[in-house]
Amino acid sequence: MRPYWRHEFANPNSADHAMGWAAAEAVEVAASKAAQLIGADGDEIVFTSGATEANNLAAVGLARRAMGGSRRRIIISAIEHSCVVEIARVLHDLWGYSIDVLDVDEDGFIRQDCLTRTLDSDVLMVSVVLANHEIGAIQDVSSLAAAVRNVGAFLHCDGAQAPCAMDLRSVSEHVDLLSLSAHKMYGPEGIGALFIRRDLQACIEPVIYGAGQQRGLRSGTLPVALCVGMGAAAELLATENAEVEREQLRRRSERFVEQLRQLSWSVHLNGPTGPRRHPGNVNVRFEGFAAQDVLLALQPHLAASTGSACTSGTEEPSHVLRAIGLSKGEAQASIRFGLGRYTTDADVDEAVVLIDSVLSRLAAGRATS
Repeated sequence: MRPYWRHEFANPNSADHAMGWAAAEAVEVAASKAAQLIGADGDEIVFTSGATEANNLAAVGLARRAMGGSRRRIIISAIEHSCVVEIARVLHDLWGYSIDVLDVDEDGFIRQDCLTRTLDSDVLMVSVVLANHEIGAIQDVSSLAAAVRNVGAFLHCDGAQAPCAMDLRSVSEHVDLLSLSAHKMYGPEGIGALFIRRDLQACIEPVIYGAGQQRGLRSGTLPVALCVGMGAAAELLATENAEVEREQLRRRSERFVEQLRQLSWSVHLNGPTGPRRHPGNVNVRFEGFAAQDVLLALQPHLAASTGSACTSGTEEPSHVLRAIGLSKGEAQASIRFGLGRYTTDADVDEAVVLIDSVLSRLAAGRATS
């Protein structure tokens, strides 16, 4: 990215000089790299400011272009990111779409029978988070796609968490729209992308208007350095080494959970186990403790959260945890830990010691009060 901050700073839409041509080529190469990650082509990638904008372009863009048609229903799952939940509310309140919410099982997987019952010829789009941001559940995208396409609807997936969770090289064969975020795969913040199947692009109404950049789907001058950074991150995740890294991360997460369970406290894992869970996601509840008290006592030594960063600090318990059957108290006792590429075994060991110390201190304080 460095050259595009310092020297090669031309506008990629400048068609009258060589610097603009070079910038445009850099963006095109970055789009191709992002596309290769999911088995698509570069002209099916639209760069956005992040996954939130990509989700808006997918859902709002599709719904607005379909206004006046017979398909007036949108289906989302009960464990969607708050962004998709809010978009669904807007589609209902402003444009009159009916919103149906799919139940999930105790591990966070879509109930296939519920999806089949809900689908009909009046459904425009189904939006399902591919890898859940709180409990790590990875959906069976092929079976979802088959059911959705059987009624002629479109499948959108919020795939922000997916690149580090699973092999995405064939996902474009199943989804019609896929939202991505660079900073969720070790790229820069402030850049994301929406995969739009080529033959579907005419069905998307822009949500940002201007000079018609990116085939008229998203206007505005693109940040070349950020696009290049996202392309580089995608390229790294498209290698065979990425799967090796995911397995190493999974073993480290399992080590973390096992050590927590060996403590003298009651610790329970929320969500699925095994290969259908994001390898870096650990969401556990500490029975008898309030998550906010634990997190506060862990500062500034360990970073974790009660849910996604977009909803942290809210008093209401996670709607994701409630959807998988946890009580309000159980949800409020749950903490999400994220392990990543640079997490070491020593980090895991130190984290367990810190957590044990904090729980002991909180329990002692509660006993003397």
